[in-house]
Amino acid sequence: MAPAADRRLQRLAEELDEIGLRPGGSVAFRELLLEEIDQALRPIVHERRVVSGGTIIEPSTDPATWAEGAQLDITRGPVDRQPLPDARRFADGLSSWLVRRVDGVNEWMVFDRPAGSERDLVVLAGVLGATIVQRHPAGAVRVVGAFGVLRWQGLRWHHEPPVTGWIEAVTARADHSNAKVLEAMLEFAVHDLGSRGIGSLLIYRPAIEAGPPVEERLPTPPPLRILQASHLAPLRHALDQVDGAAVFDADGVLRQLGVRLVPSNAAEESVDAFGGTRHTSGRRYSYDDPSATVIAVSEDGPVAVLRNGAVLGRSPTSD
Repeated sequence: MAPAADRRLQRLAEELDEIGLRPGGSVAFRELLLEEIDQALRPIVHERRVVSGGTIIEPSTDPATWAEGAQLDITRGPVDRQPLPDARRFADGLSSWLVRRVDGVNEWMVFDRPAGSERDLVVLAGVLGATIVQRHPAGAVRVVGAFGVLRWQGLRWHHEPPVTGWIEAVTARADHSNAKVLEAMLEFAVHDLGSRGIGSLLIYRPAIEAGPPVEERLPTPPPLRILQASHLAPLRHALDQVDGAAVFDADGVLRQLGVRLVPSNAAEESVDAFGGTRHTSGRRYSYDDPSATVIAVSEDGPVAVLRNGAVLGRSPTSD
């Protein structure tokens, strides 16, 4: 490799070290990872179009579990003797991916549907036991692995730790709650909504009895399921167009959309304002409906989890 490229990769390694990225693995793995991140940051431009791409690095779990775990039909095949620059041409970072291993046994991986959202990448990284580097067609560069998500924000990196680091605080003392539903809602909030700047209120109601009064302003929505990967795109699209809260039942099924939360006098008197109007509304609703969990997503990204008028956890703000 040319000395200039060596220096560039060294600077990249120092940047990642400064924000606390510790990818682990062998020296060969870390060199491969840096090479792929550098490639994503310096993409090919063809006829004024910036080329997208995606690489799955060193998958380590049983391939027999991949399709079911990712809810995808997966086709695989060897790269054979194609040089790496030629192999990259076929990997769009959505439906088609280049799989690289430190032993040089590389392959293709093709999905039956695009799976390039940030939440998709988090799921894939976990299911495959891999580190993923993507340059999305919209220009976003992401690195996803056991360390969480790194997003390149044009001038700096933002590190989003794994939601598993605070899911225990969210699921603790949540009577009749489904931990899988709560974790899926939190990942959806962080990686589908927050990463795209879609401000929202998500309310998880495990209780069967009716909750506090709300103002319903939209018709009953389709029963989209937070645990069904194919349901998340229409859910995200709808939330990007409405104000108010989305209410989910104990199984994570969408039951109400765009509802206006109406706090009780007790909530207004007992619960202080928190952040903006959306967060304050969600916090006061959680006081009135103490068995519910409210996830508030800011338009600028951070996510807060609220229950019984208290803040259980917050994702980090941009570095």
